[in-house]
Amino acid sequence: MESGKRRRKADGSPTRVQDPEGTKRNILEIASEEFALNGLSGARVDEIAARTRSSKRMIYYYFGDKDGLYLSALENAYRLVREGEAKLDIEGLPPIAALSRLVEFTFDHHHHHEEFIRMVMIENIHHGQYLDRSEAIRDLNVTAIDHIARIYARGVKEGVFREGIDPVELHWQVSALCFFNVSNRATFSKIFGRDFGSQDQLERLRRNSVEMVVRFATRSENLVE
Repeated sequence: MESGKRRRKADGSPTRVQDPEGTKRNILEIASEEFALNGLSGARVDEIAARTRSSKRMIYYYFGDKDGLYLSALENAYRLVREGEAKLDIEGLPPIAALSRLVEFTFDHHHHHEEFIRMVMIENIHHGQYLDRSEAIRDLNVTAIDHIARIYARGVKEGVFREGIDPVELHWQVSALCFFNVSNRATFSKIFGRDFGSQDQLERLRRNSVEMVVRFATRSENLVE
């Protein structure tokens, strides 16, 4: 079914209100779920069309082909996390509190957007070849490094954080802790007989992730035992 709401013409018959941006958002949302669940090769455009308010023809009109749809879904997944980071109100926080809040946000976002983690895993299976085509993703991730670099630089200036840490590597550590919570939750739960998706376990892992990153970045004399 084509996207759009219905209004009534003067003669009482329905007419359609076009909403191209709403249509594209709907397609990307469903496509992200399908790609995350079935991978690039396993996802079917027919199935995506059946689950959306659009048609296969409309999907190809907006995104060109299946590869174009996958790349757009990947870009959208990165855009969502970067937009969330940009909305964090942490500029006025002390450096340790700001870094802690950033880790908390990353942990929570990944937990609530598992399709993002699955799509990143799929893109790694493809050796980043689709990501390499996207200037949008590269630009988005520049903002992520700028964000954490400002927090870190402020902490160094105030004598709170130790010198010599590469902001990209600090971003790597934050991402690794929060990413693993989703990517390996099922296997860890099975291997060790513990539900790593339980609320209690998630709260512990969230606190531990914050503490590990903060301890890594903070000068030893500023650590509170």
